[in-house]
Amino acid sequence: MPVSTLADARTIEFHGLTARPIAVPSRGSAELAVWHLEVAPGVRGEEHTVDREEVFVIRSGRLSGTLGGEPCEVGPGDALIVPPGVPFGLANDGSEPARVVVCTSAGVRASLDGRTIVPPWSE
Repeated sequence: MPVSTLADARTIEFHGLTARPIAVPSRGSAELAVWHLEVAPGVRGEEHTVDREEVFVIRSGRLSGTLGGEPCEVGPGDALIVPPGVPFGLANDGSEPARVVVCTSAGVRASLDGRTIVPPWSE
């Protein structure tokens, strides 16, 4: 059974986000992409869509934003389930980092400002 440790995970910094891929194709996962995400206070992510379901499980802190045009807020122990093709954007309006575990399917693609990208933390 393969073991992928957080201690050995690379760190990807992007606009106030810190992602640490834990179970992704480059680390031996064939079907899923799972990463630890830290969202710094004051960070506001741009609205975008993904082509696969994506689940955000909040470990600490809070995130707020919109999902399909509706306001949403999640805190410790909550899960935000983002269906494919539904626009969403999240922000950390709090004073402490939000720590999150994110899970989706391997090969996920995001659409942002008319561009399609493969999030580097999901590979």
